[in-house]
Amino acid sequence: MENVNRRGFIKNSAVLTAGIAAGVPAYIKGYAQNKPGEVINIAVVGIRSRGGYYYGGSGHTANYTKIKNSRVTAICDVDENLFPQAVADIEKLGGAKPKTVVDFRELLDDKDIDAVSIASPDHWHALQAIWACQAGKDVYLEKPICYTIEEGKKVVQAARKYNRIVQTGTQSRSHKQFQKAIKLLHEGVIGDIYMGRGVVYGHRASIGRVADSPVPNGVHWDLHRGPAPMIPFNNNHFHYNWHWYWDTGTSEFGNNGVHLMDVIRWGMKKNEHPKKIHCSGGFFAWDSDQQIPNLQIGTYEFADGTIMETEVRSLFTNSEHPDKSGCFFYGTKGWMQLGDDGYVVFLGPKNEPGPSLKASEMEKNEYDKAEIDFHFVNFLDCVRSRKIEDLNAEIHEGYMSTSMMLMGNIAYRTGRKLIFDGKTEKFVNDDDANTYLKRAEYRKPFILPSEV
Repeated sequence: MENVNRRGFIKNSAVLTAGIAAGVPAYIKGYAQNKPGEVINIAVVGIRSRGGYYYGGSGHTANYTKIKNSRVTAICDVDENLFPQAVADIEKLGGAKPKTVVDFRELLDDKDIDAVSIASPDHWHALQAIWACQAGKDVYLEKPICYTIEEGKKVVQAARKYNRIVQTGTQSRSHKQFQKAIKLLHEGVIGDIYMGRGVVYGHRASIGRVADSPVPNGVHWDLHRGPAPMIPFNNNHFHYNWHWYWDTGTSEFGNNGVHLMDVIRWGMKKNEHPKKIHCSGGFFAWDSDQQIPNLQIGTYEFADGTIMETEVRSLFTNSEHPDKSGCFFYGTKGWMQLGDDGYVVFLGPKNEPGPSLKASEMEKNEYDKAEIDFHFVNFLDCVRSRKIEDLNAEIHEGYMSTSMMLMGNIAYRTGRKLIFDGKTEKFVNDDDANTYLKRAEYRKPFILPSEV
């Protein structure tokens, strides 16, 4: 395993910390905008799950290694124990051995890196994306794109200010069956759409109760916590289980609901915030340390009266959709069911069959045959062309979809229906709800800049 140069790391961290505390990161000064060569060099951040090999080769490092003319130059994680397997997976796919980095900030001054691909925990997404933009790197940013709505606004601002290509990891936007389904909706196949609904029915077992323990060798707990409050090491707050706590996670709304509501927004042509938000739910069945609900139902009403709903069921349940997560659109002529497996339309009061498509029956192109997710290809194509408008999930779309889910969480945590002003991007006459728009306090030096 290639180790971080400790003396250089300490020196660089001191400079970075001083710059961040002053509001202008040191690495911005005099930076030159990266202009990728024939091969685009990628640093992947967060490699245990989605960022790594992931379910047989569908994660970040696997995709970039399989795509021609892209190379995983560096991998970054706070758990050094993950590096040997991640390096072996990349080499198994024919990639060169990447540099291994513990602290994300070390990547920012590396002129060989053209873009960073972020799959770290939710509470880190915005800071890392902003710092990368400021350092002249393009960014692929997993959903949710931010931990708070204020963070999301600043990610978009940074992308614009530094003219960066920033793709949101809502990959359905690049999948052919979704594109065909949305085209049908926009052509009026089910008439005027008055409601869209996304369901997430993925069973989640109890995480139980776990006592605090010493920090394992190779784990950089301070860096894992980052902007979140420091607590003693606890395995229930570490790998993946960080999702289930409010100080680091965004609930299943942020974890998976973003995917569905992004498709719903797309199908309903909504590029505005909802006006009214209500959310109910709770935590049932298990005796565990978990804070976020395992049943959550959010309703969003827009200025024109149209409705969107998100429902999460993480316990035992019937399935309303073949793959247990999917989208439903309801219109004046019929309705559509849409998911990774394809789509089907039903028309009229008797649910007469309309257009349908099974994803498994679609003709495979070169990327499908190589098991490459085209969303990553689209990102790299735009890194080369510099055409932001060609991104399938440009960062503002990610901000709008993520914000919806965060609003649902705020409505759940306040326990009341909320009114949101889309122009000021604040809740109306509700100081308590507005406190959730940003993190109360960032742990130094991991501070959201007042200006990007």
